[in-house]
Amino acid sequence: MANPSILILPGDGIGAEVMVEVRKIIDWYGANRDLSFDVSEDLVGGSAYDKHGVPLHDDTMAHAQEVDAVLLGAVGGPAYDDLDFSVKPERGLLRLRKEMDLFANLRPAQCFDALADFSSLKKDIVSGLDIMIVRELTSGVYFGEPRGIFEEGNERVGINTQRYTESEIDRAARAAFELARKRNNKVCSMEKANVMESGILWREVVTKVHQADYADVQLSHMYADNGAMQLVRAPKQFDVILTDNLFGDILSDCAAMLTGSLGMLPSASLGAPMANGRPKALYEPVHGSAPDIAGQGKANPIACILSFAMALRYSFDQGDEATRLENAVEKVLADGARTGDLMGPEDGTPLSTSQMGDAIVEALSASL
Repeated sequence: MANPSILILPGDGIGAEVMVEVRKIIDWYGANRDLSFDVSEDLVGGSAYDKHGVPLHDDTMAHAQEVDAVLLGAVGGPAYDDLDFSVKPERGLLRLRKEMDLFANLRPAQCFDALADFSSLKKDIVSGLDIMIVRELTSGVYFGEPRGIFEEGNERVGINTQRYTESEIDRAARAAFELARKRNNKVCSMEKANVMESGILWREVVTKVHQADYADVQLSHMYADNGAMQLVRAPKQFDVILTDNLFGDILSDCAAMLTGSLGMLPSASLGAPMANGRPKALYEPVHGSAPDIAGQGKANPIACILSFAMALRYSFDQGDEATRLENAVEKVLADGARTGDLMGPEDGTPLSTSQMGDAIVEALSASL
């Protein structure tokens, strides 16, 4: 059988640097675990605009539709701030999500014990934290019509439309329930059914799906504003949080900071199964392109490496190997290895991006 295929899109800023470290991990699996991948690489975001005049070339989009998984680094930077909205680097990422129909965004928020002191919350509140946010990704206010800036009387008005169909809510809910069955069997669905009709429909459909096919999973509902408060009050009450595109964007960033650093957090965006049974999939770190440190070897590659761990688990059915990689990261951190984002001014000399990648490879080898 052919090797599984991966398309790597490093993107902009630190994206290229952290992806070099992911390539080390991929190469290690090929050499040590008889787990080889056919890897190709292309451009997205500002780098694609520089070469093609668009943030994602049609050929790249076509290739992304064909591979088993896409790994993306980061897009954007100040050099592209003055571009027309239609060709900004972020539009390349949005096109990938939309045309691959990646409707379920999985954002884990896990606090490694070695980093519990780096959270802005008290250690006892975040130590051992392990939650998953499932964010609907292809509909809602970011895509609803009508949208735009219009003239209304003697002034302009900006309009965005929050819109959800029953089927869009249904498939996001099923993704959350299926994931919960593999975790602690709890889902908390968050919306604003008290003030938004889309929230009323969201709650009705999630409840219907639960009653019909997932009654074994514990389901609760919570208004999204209360959910934000609860995430910083008692985050360990949650297992899987299900929410829409806008609230998911906000809540997942809130949960991210509970762990101490955006440089630690991966994500997966999953769609419907392809002919080979694997889901359409895009994996990317939560952090941005960080242009202020790009090219300096300061970036933390762990979020991107853990994104590959998610690919092992959700695209390639290699849960044990994903756990091996996650354990290697945890061991490196427990041994005191740190990049600059995980250190204070009195903590000594941080590891470079490359040194952190090498340390994780070494920990992988020690696991054999």
